[in-house]
Amino acid sequence: MNVYNTLGRVMQPLEPRTPGEVSMYVCGPTVQAAPHVGHGRQAVAFDVIRRYLVWRGYAVLFVTNITDVEDKIINAAAEEGITAEEVARRATAQFLDAYGRLRVQPADELVYATHEIPAMIATIARLIERGHAYPAGGDVYFSVRSLRGYGKLSGRNVDEMRSGARIDPGEHKQDPLDFALWKASKPGEPAWDSPWGSGRPGWHIECSAMAVERLGFGFDIHGGGLDLIFPHHENEIAQAEGAEGDEPFARYWLHNGMLNLRGEKMSKSEGNIVDLLGLLDRYRPEAVRLYYLRAHYRQPLEFGDDLLADAEASLDRLWAFRRRIGTVGDAPDAGVVAAFQAAMDEDFNTAGAMAVLFDAVREGNRLADSGEDATPIAAAYDEIVAVLAIGEDAVDVTDLAGDLGALGAELGVDATEPRAIVDALVALRSAAREGRDFATSDRIRDELTELGIVLEDGADGTTWHRR
Repeated sequence: MNVYNTLGRVMQPLEPRTPGEVSMYVCGPTVQAAPHVGHGRQAVAFDVIRRYLVWRGYAVLFVTNITDVEDKIINAAAEEGITAEEVARRATAQFLDAYGRLRVQPADELVYATHEIPAMIATIARLIERGHAYPAGGDVYFSVRSLRGYGKLSGRNVDEMRSGARIDPGEHKQDPLDFALWKASKPGEPAWDSPWGSGRPGWHIECSAMAVERLGFGFDIHGGGLDLIFPHHENEIAQAEGAEGDEPFARYWLHNGMLNLRGEKMSKSEGNIVDLLGLLDRYRPEAVRLYYLRAHYRQPLEFGDDLLADAEASLDRLWAFRRRIGTVGDAPDAGVVAAFQAAMDEDFNTAGAMAVLFDAVREGNRLADSGEDATPIAAAYDEIVAVLAIGEDAVDVTDLAGDLGALGAELGVDATEPRAIVDALVALRSAAREGRDFATSDRIRDELTELGIVLEDGADGTTWHRR
């Protein structure tokens, strides 16, 4: 399996530090506002990477964080006249709601920055001891020039970065390139005690400390958006490796591409965002997920309602095929599974994997049309969509138990369990059609449609699903 490592800009074999195990840390959201569609893309991209690694047999430890103390949160709280904690709590709930709807698996460990302040303070203290950081006026700064190799992730040269850099009024740093590890407290802001006075951590130190605390130094995969390469991830490396006196902090750096709106990167700072929760109200979450997966995770992805509508139609084609085939007991088609693995083994190429899936569905429909056995392809379909997490859930009609029971009793159906009633009504309708009792067959179809249950007639019989 090959992955593209941003550290070195190279495709290389995945070789975890412990054979058979993969440790992953993915930067989570800064919770100053509700999530936008770009946040959903990152969450889905790394969710699929995690799921695929598990499918390939790895034991994966997946850690992500919630940045619940940061300048943007404090500023949002000041604008609203509420506390930073209230802003963070509200936005965190919105993020977790959206991720759940997108079928993003919960992290093995979800770490809140405000719960890990002691680990951050300990890391800062080690950096001071090793000569990579210095206190100044209640703040603590990282000395960028103290660490050889700074800039290796982003490819930036320290001397070139120095040109044009400046020290803002009120800052106590010795060099314009230095960045804050600890910020002295200001009235009304969240604050914790430290050896350097009351204050709060800088953004960059949070992830360095949390990742090492949970996964140990030298873990396997660090992920995040392309926009985090500099300065956030560059500074994470500097902090962690400076404190440890060794390298690497993380072995592989994976970065997802940006979501664009009319050719421009989608971001809160640009003011061109599309609310994720609103989008999930307008489109099925599985269709939004499919939309994300149609592009390779490292490539930019354009946003448009036409693309979401197309994803909805594509999802209908996939699900219609699987309903058509019904129960399968055969082994998956080996060729289809091998093609899926070949695509995903090349840096988690979901675009290639989706092409394999749609080709398989096309072939499965051809086989079914000609009366041949399509169950091995359907079994391969099941395996693939389980990894991509875009399959149709088993239909739940328990909320319709009363209405279905009444309709079944009127038509002489013996079943009592809601799904069994629907199956019996579908069978009764088919018998009525064969007997040319169109009044009964139409009544069953119309009354089920009124309940939101759609019947689809095909060469292989009738299938049903909820609208």
